[in-house]
Amino acid sequence: MRKLIVFNHVSLDGYFVDGKGDMSWAHKQDPEWNAFAQENASGGGELLFGRVTYELMAGYWPTPLAMQHFPGVAVGMNSMPKVVFSRTMDRADWNNTKLVKGDIAKEVSAMKQQSGPGMAILGSGSIVAHLAQVGLIDEYQMVVNPVALGAGRSLFEGIKQTLPLKLVKTRAFGNGNVLLCYQPAL
Repeated sequence: MRKLIVFNHVSLDGYFVDGKGDMSWAHKQDPEWNAFAQENASGGGELLFGRVTYELMAGYWPTPLAMQHFPGVAVGMNSMPKVVFSRTMDRADWNNTKLVKGDIAKEVSAMKQQSGPGMAILGSGSIVAHLAQVGLIDEYQMVVNPVALGAGRSLFEGIKQTLPLKLVKTRAFGNGNVLLCYQPAL
């Protein structure tokens, strides 16, 4: 069975995007952090997105600017297989992207049963909240950034029941980011 992780940045006050939907606050140039990000992007696997996150990522990672600022991450992001869940998109043009219009939980459940590398959801708060509620997420890798935004969106906006988690790993970075890894508490 394939493992599904969530990898997201959050502000100290718990938002994954600010009040305008922006997350540029999460990108800091730091050698230690950049090496970690490049390692993650070259680790293989399949990326899962909702439409909004997909459009943001597809609008940045294939650009010369991304290749200039984050060359290792850009290569990984552009070459990894990707799935975008959207009922409104007609096509997905970013390299190695499959468009899925069906029921998200049903599709992800079927994907988890297939053989192959793990999957990671980036951004995509509504998908995270939905899949968390139906028990399809195996691990939450949250990067707490040392910034307070005051307003924004929570990754777990709209969950209808408490989601108990257990801490399984931590890592602090010199730029102030802290990686917290949680698994569902059974």
